[in-house]
Amino acid sequence: MKQFVNVSVELAGNSYFEGAVTSRTLHFSDGSRKTLGFMLPGTYTFGTGVAELMEITSGDVRVKLPDSDEWMSVQSGEFFNVPEKSSFDIEVKSITDYCCSYL
Repeated sequence: MKQFVNVSVELAGNSYFEGAVTSRTLHFSDGSRKTLGFMLPGTYTFGTGVAELMEITSGDVRVKLPDSDEWMSVQSGEFFNVPEKSSFDIEVKSITDYCCSYL
């Protein structure tokens, strides 16, 4: 999907790791929400409250999911799932755009 229609966007952005990761929250008419953002190169740890689908729309990352000791490569056009109430590590190799869907 290249665009979303009929959404509302929160004006206040989300900023993490001193601005190295930012996003904006989108709200859909069915009550669902997503965030669109970008990450600068670096290594970060994120916690989740609900399950997430992370789509990498451009860029190159490696991710280490909960209960795994292995790093997995994820590139533009690929995605990974994160369970609720967990955390994951992500190593951003190049400036990366992402879309996070809250499941």
